[in-house]
Amino acid sequence: MIAGHEFSPPRVMKRDKKSGGWWQRAIVLVDMNAFFASIEQLKNPEWRGRPVAITNGRVGTTIITCSYEARAYGVRTGMRLRVAREHCPELIQAPSRPEIYARISSRIMRSLEEITPEVEVFSVDEAFLDITSVQRLHGSPVEIARRVKRQVLAASGIPCSVGLSGDKTTAKYAAKLNKPDGFTVIPPWVAKERLEEVPVTELCGINRGVGDFLAAHGVTRCGQMGRLPVSVLAARFGNLGRRIWLMCQGEDPEPIITRVSPPKTIGHGKVVPPGTTDRQTIETFLHHMSEKVAARLRRHRMEGHRLFIGVRSDQGWIGTKQRLERPTDDGQVLFYWCRHFLDRQWRGEPLHQVQVTALSLAPVGMQQSLFDLSGTRRMALNSVQDQINGRYGEFAIAPATLLKRSQMPNVIAPSWKPEGVRETVL
Repeated sequence: MIAGHEFSPPRVMKRDKKSGGWWQRAIVLVDMNAFFASIEQLKNPEWRGRPVAITNGRVGTTIITCSYEARAYGVRTGMRLRVAREHCPELIQAPSRPEIYARISSRIMRSLEEITPEVEVFSVDEAFLDITSVQRLHGSPVEIARRVKRQVLAASGIPCSVGLSGDKTTAKYAAKLNKPDGFTVIPPWVAKERLEEVPVTELCGINRGVGDFLAAHGVTRCGQMGRLPVSVLAARFGNLGRRIWLMCQGEDPEPIITRVSPPKTIGHGKVVPPGTTDRQTIETFLHHMSEKVAARLRRHRMEGHRLFIGVRSDQGWIGTKQRLERPTDDGQVLFYWCRHFLDRQWRGEPLHQVQVTALSLAPVGMQQSLFDLSGTRRMALNSVQDQINGRYGEFAIAPATLLKRSQMPNVIAPSWKPEGVRETVL
């Protein structure tokens, strides 16, 4: 136990024949292989073994992800489609279908809970499993990890890569060593040795800023971390610094986090055509975002007490936070304040992006005004609209002003989870 540290580092238990090969702590990281591209190859068998790139819609010009066949040609995430075709003339462009990807991900995550209840959904295509407590039930960690691979394949039809170790960071590092369809085991009693020559920035959670700080103190590889007093990291980064010190030595103390905290905000943003100065176009985008935010609020029976509205110009973000007269889940109310914001704070400069976010969320349940008949009618109208859109698709019915809304497809939220408020396609 390090003084002042909120976690106790896991004790490493070497293999003991008497224990049947059980580990004192066993963590699995599931990493789907080029998840979106693999799903498209599954749905389009003629694309299997061929280079596929996913873009945000047919008109998208930037690659979201690509298959391993495309990566072999030098195609990469974030590359412009035009440049990618120079590397790979036979590249297949596939428009992103986030609703399908999210649905398959939910199926995978639910299947993992059949092995252990301790599942942390790290992203739409990654999950940690703490299998320590199920070893007596399912067998050795290696046997359980192999079962995880079979479970994912059965649930989704596509393979995954698995990393197995005694802590989260080492398991995640292991998972990327033999992709695609990899299976890598780093037993906890050899983790420190295996990580010794690994650059510190190869570990999840150590970004460039932290890496530069460590390099300035003579630490570029994990094996050098033990020579740096933990107090140096703790003084600069607090508990995160203490965790980093342990991570580099194969003893990441962070537990599996299964509880999903309720969101403090619900928001939507959209990129507008570069350099947009047309007021009507900007209002349409803001109206679109207002209705999307409101629909999500109603779906999860929440209301916003405050509102953030922002637009991005060449000089950066112009934004405001507005306290609402009463909490709301109505897109028309949100859009009213968007127009008010444009009147007060936009000076006609070219814009590139808009954002509408409901803040200070609370469950629906505030008493409505006894004489607010218009509010009651709006609630009834919104309810009918939600039912129709729920059955026939988002914006099957919508305000007429949204007929010219952006046709760019939705994307999966970075904080996506397989259920609840965070089961979000933006």
